[in-house]
Amino acid sequence: MPSEVIPEPWHSFLKELDGTLSEEFHFHCMGGFVVTFLYGFSRTTSDLDVLSIVTKDERFSTLIELGREGSALHKKYGVCLHCVTVAQVPDSYDERLTEMFPGSFAHLRLFALDPYDLALSKLERNEQIDRDDVRHLARTIPLDLSVLRDRYHREMRLYLGRPEGEDLTLKLWVEAIEEERTNCGG
Repeated sequence: MPSEVIPEPWHSFLKELDGTLSEEFHFHCMGGFVVTFLYGFSRTTSDLDVLSIVTKDERFSTLIELGREGSALHKKYGVCLHCVTVAQVPDSYDERLTEMFPGSFAHLRLFALDPYDLALSKLERNEQIDRDDVRHLARTIPLDLSVLRDRYHREMRLYLGRPEGEDLTLKLWVEAIEEERTNCGG
């Protein structure tokens, strides 16, 4: 169940960042923040992963610096921004973004990866927390595994450093999800 209200300390943290802006600014969000607050996974997260978009906009760097780990805002609220520069996401992810908490801030707007793009963004790292997030998305959305595979092959595989390894990871994820669905009768 997605959260319609930004919980504390996130609301106050983001409100302070918003207060530094004089015009609209977008963050493309991913990771545990999105899985938790948009897709309803009950886990904690202390950082908001934002994609580093190729931009000459100084505001991005300024906001990251204000909200980064170790900053005054991080010390004040215990949460921070994390600029993600190495994650692979499907090519057209930006056409499928969903706004989180619309109207919550004067200038700052948060846009989340859709559940398929979010799952695929976790493929290369493939840590336990990533597998847990993908299993949650598979159960709650529920993910259509043919869409997941198709998007991987059409929009992402070509750009991976070692696609054969990611092919295997995706295959194992799909098998685990199918097995879970079989065991749960769904």
